[in-house]
Amino acid sequence: MLRLTPILLAVVFAVVMYYFSAWRTARMLDGQSTPLKDSVLLHLVQKMAVQLNLPKIKVHIYEIDPVNGLAAPDGRIFITRGFMNKYQSGLVTAPELASVIAHELGHVALGHSKRRMLDFAFANAIRIILIGVIGRFIPVVGIKIANMITQMLSSRLSRQDEYEADAYASALLTKAGIGVQPQIDLFKKLGYLTGQTGQPLAWMMSHPKAEDRIAAIQVLEKGWKT
Repeated sequence: MLRLTPILLAVVFAVVMYYFSAWRTARMLDGQSTPLKDSVLLHLVQKMAVQLNLPKIKVHIYEIDPVNGLAAPDGRIFITRGFMNKYQSGLVTAPELASVIAHELGHVALGHSKRRMLDFAFANAIRIILIGVIGRFIPVVGIKIANMITQMLSSRLSRQDEYEADAYASALLTKAGIGVQPQIDLFKKLGYLTGQTGQPLAWMMSHPKAEDRIAAIQVLEKGWKT
């Protein structure tokens, strides 16, 4: 029992930190967001809402500069002001931005926020175990190795979530009559939009490579047409 105590404490700590982070994120979003008012985007969002049998999908603008979209732990959808600026300047089209909203809806519908809580708890427990085992043989470097292995596991789980949310978005966009092409077009320009000039090692990335995501979407589209 005593041997399991550090692992149990690691899991409990991870769960507590998840809920604290969710609470802090909700407060931050409440204070720095406004409802989406763009009529063109709202029309596309409503087309998706119809397919989901929802009266309305609430989308907010998160007033920060980075280009991103996110699903809050409470299920709300946010697009950053940085993304809206790209849209308003003509670098991103309304259907492309709608594909981001569809992707974030996928995270909500598939319960990824809750899954990530469990993933984080699992990864934290693995980290504690690895530090205990590897640290016996490599006292200092062992901690770095344990952290690297844990990050690899977390990144792999995160990439799986992204693929699933992409697939959900592809299906929803197709049913709503928007199609998957805007989704593909956005991935092609995403590196430019976010200012990413290089790619980290694939097994350390929390998101799949854009070309891999495009290929997965094209496989789905081909399957639906046959």
